[in-house]
Amino acid sequence: MLLLPPGVLVLMLMQQDIYMVANSLDAGYTLNLELDVCNCSSYGDSSVVNRGVDDVTSVGSSILSSNCNEESGTSHSISSAAQKTYIPLNVPDVSKPTINQCFQRLDQGFIFYKEYGRLGGFDVRKGTEKRGESGIVSIKHYTCSKEGCNDFRSTLDSNLSKVKRRRTASTWCCCKVKIVLKLNRDREYFVFKFDEVHNHPLVDESGRQFLRSSRQMTISSRNFVFDAAKVNIGCSKAYGLMKEMVGGVEFFYYAYELDETGHLTKLFWADAICRRNFEVYGDAVSFDATFDTNKYNMIFAPFTGVDKHEKCVTFAACLLAKEDVTHYKWVFDQFSTCMKRHPVVIITDQCPAMKIAVSSSLSSKNGFVATKHRLCMWHIMQKFPIKLGNRLCKETNFMKKMKKYIWSNHLDIAEFEQGWQAVMQEFNLENNKWLSDMHAIRSSWIPAFFRDEPMLGSMRTTSRSESKNLFFAQFHKQADSLCEFWLRFQSAMQRQRNETERRDEESKSSFPNTLSTWFIEDDAADLFTRTVFYKVQEEILAACLDMQIKRMSEEVEGITNFEIKDVKVKEKIFKVPVSKEHAVCSCKKFVMCGIVCRYSFCGMKHIGVTRFPKSLILNRWSKIADCGSSCDMISADYFKMEKGSLKLMNIWFDFRQVLNKAGVQMEVLEFVHQTVKDLSTKVGNSLDGASFSKKDHMAALIGEQPQGELTVLVPNISKNKGNYFKSGRLISEREKAITKANKRIRRCKECLATTHDSRTCPKKKELQK
Repeated sequence: MLLLPPGVLVLMLMQQDIYMVANSLDAGYTLNLELDVCNCSSYGDSSVVNRGVDDVTSVGSSILSSNCNEESGTSHSISSAAQKTYIPLNVPDVSKPTINQCFQRLDQGFIFYKEYGRLGGFDVRKGTEKRGESGIVSIKHYTCSKEGCNDFRSTLDSNLSKVKRRRTASTWCCCKVKIVLKLNRDREYFVFKFDEVHNHPLVDESGRQFLRSSRQMTISSRNFVFDAAKVNIGCSKAYGLMKEMVGGVEFFYYAYELDETGHLTKLFWADAICRRNFEVYGDAVSFDATFDTNKYNMIFAPFTGVDKHEKCVTFAACLLAKEDVTHYKWVFDQFSTCMKRHPVVIITDQCPAMKIAVSSSLSSKNGFVATKHRLCMWHIMQKFPIKLGNRLCKETNFMKKMKKYIWSNHLDIAEFEQGWQAVMQEFNLENNKWLSDMHAIRSSWIPAFFRDEPMLGSMRTTSRSESKNLFFAQFHKQADSLCEFWLRFQSAMQRQRNETERRDEESKSSFPNTLSTWFIEDDAADLFTRTVFYKVQEEILAACLDMQIKRMSEEVEGITNFEIKDVKVKEKIFKVPVSKEHAVCSCKKFVMCGIVCRYSFCGMKHIGVTRFPKSLILNRWSKIADCGSSCDMISADYFKMEKGSLKLMNIWFDFRQVLNKAGVQMEVLEFVHQTVKDLSTKVGNSLDGASFSKKDHMAALIGEQPQGELTVLVPNISKNKGNYFKSGRLISEREKAITKANKRIRRCKECLATTHDSRTCPKKKELQK
C-alpha cells in the first residue's frame, strides 16, 4: 500500500517490455476528445464577481467559477444595484481591446476579440452592422454569445402531458457585453465602444476547452489528421494521439501482491480524482468482473458508481488472477483502506465468492458502517425462463404478474409478500425449489426491502458495470500486455473525465426549458444538473396534472397531512406530511433516489411553497456537488504535476497558433523553422551539458524509475470461468443451443434439405438413374 507515481509499478512489472511504452504512444491509442482539449490558458481565474447579498444561487455560481486548488481564488464585491456582474481578469493587456484601437480589416478585429473572449472565458458572435452608400460596412457589433433573450416558458394546460416536447436549453441571458468597430477616414476600423461587464458566470480554466473558439481545427491540426489518414488512423484516434503528445500525469494509490514465485496475482489502484469522486458519489457502487482485457487473462473489475449527471463514474479498478474469496476479499479490503469508508450499498451478481467477501470485508467489524449487499435484479430475472421453462414464462401471464410485485418501488414488504404468495398459489409453484431459494434471499434483491435506506434505490442492477465494461472494451484488447493495458486505461479515464467536464459546462452555461409557471421549477433548473433537472421536471408536471387530493388536514404546528392518489397508479393512496421547509412521502422516492417525488410536489404546491426547500436538495445531484469535497487526498505534488502538464498544453497550443498564422507560405514557414532551430540550440546550451538518457526519457513517459533490484514478475496465464476459449470450462446446454442457433445452416443445393448435401442427395441420385 504505497502512494507513489504509477510508473514505478509499471516498470517493475514490465522490465522486459519497457520500450513498449514508446511504441504504444507512437501507435496512437484511441481517445475520442476534441482536438483543442489542450487549448487552456494559464492566466489564472477568469472573472471578478459582484454578488447580491441575499442571492443563494450566487454562492453556487461563485463556486462554479473557480477551481478547487489553491491558486484559483475569486474576489468579489457588491454592486450598488445588488446584481451579480462578472469581468474577465488576468487577460494580458495586449489581448484586451481598448478604445480607438485600430484594425486594418474587419476580420482582424473579430479574430482579436474572439481570442480575448477565449482568454476571458466566454464565446463571441457577430452582431448587427451598418453599411454605407458604397456597400462597405461602416459599423459592426460583436457581442457575447449570451446576448439576447429566448423565453421557452409555456403556459401549463391539461394537454401538456400528452404532447411530446423537445428538451432544449437556452444560453441567452440578455448579456450586454459587446465591442463596436467603426470605419474611420483612413479606411481602418477602430474600437468605438467596448463593454466588458457580463451578467453571467464566465468559464473557468478547466472549461475553456469547450468554448467554440477553442474547438476550431487549425492548419497544423488539419495537416496532422490528413497525414494520419494516410496510415489508416481515423479522426478520433488522430485527435487522441495529438492529445497524448502534450502529456498528462496522475497521482495514485495502489497495492499489489505476488505469489510464491514472485509473479503478480493481485493489483488495485485508484488515483486522486477517483477517490474524490467516491467521496461525493460513493453511496452506491456496482462491482462486476470482465475478461479479455490482457494477454494474461487476469480479471479486470472496476468499481463503478453514478455521478451528478447520472453517468457512470469509476472509483477504482483491479486486476485479479483468480475469482475466489481470497482475491475478492483482498480487493474489498484495499478499497476500504483507500477510500477510508465503505459504500452504502454494493451491487454484484450472484457470485458466491463475492457474497462471502462482501460480508467479511465490508462489515462493521473494522470500524466503518457496514455495506448493504444487493444482488443484480436483471441477472435473477434472466434465469426465470431457464429455471421455470419457456411455456410458463412466455405463454402465460405469469411473468407479467411477477414483475408487478418484483420491480415496483411503491410496494412495502407486506404488500410484496402478499402478492408473491398469491402468484405462487395461482400457478401452483409453492414447492418449486428455485423460487423458494430466491424468496429466501428476497431481502438482497427485491426493491421493497430497500425503501428505508438512503440511496439504496439508485441502482438495482449491475447494468452500470456492464456499460462501463463495454466502454473499456473500446480501448483494451485481449493481446494487451500490462503496460499497454495501463496506458489504454488512462486514455479511457481521460475520455470519461473529459465528458464529465463537458456536461458540467453545459449545465452551467445554459438554462433548460421550463414548462410550468411554478417558481420552484426555476429553482430546480438553477440547482440541478441538466439530466437530473429533467427528472425533477417530470415529477413537477405530474404533480400539476396527474394528482388527486383525497384528503387534506388542517395545519398543525406548520405541518399539513395529505392523502394523494395518482391517476396512473391504481389502488394506491400516498400519505404526505408537508411543511414550508420539508415533505415526507410514503413512496420514499427521496430516501431511495434523492429526488423529490410528485406527491411531495403536489402537497407543496397546495400550501403555497414557491422556493425549493433546502432540506430536499441532495448535494450529489447539484451542479456544485464535487466543489465541496475535500481536497486533502490531492496532494501538492499532484497540483505541481498538473501545472507542468498545463504548461506543456499551453506551449503546444501557442506553437500551433504560430503555424496557423504561417499557413502554407514557404518563406514564413522557413522563418519559423529557423527560429525553432535557434531556440533548440539555446535550450541545449542552457542545460550545462546535462544529457537526457533513454532511461530519463522512459521515466518522463510513465513515471519514476524503480530503485534497487526488480522482483516483481509478470503474471502467469490465468484460467477463470469467463475465459471461454482457453479455460476449457463446462458449457451449459443453453449456451450450446445459442451457439448452434447462430451457426449458418447447411442445406442441399438440390432439394434444400438439412440432413445431407448435394453429393449424397437422394433426389440427385434418382435423376442420375
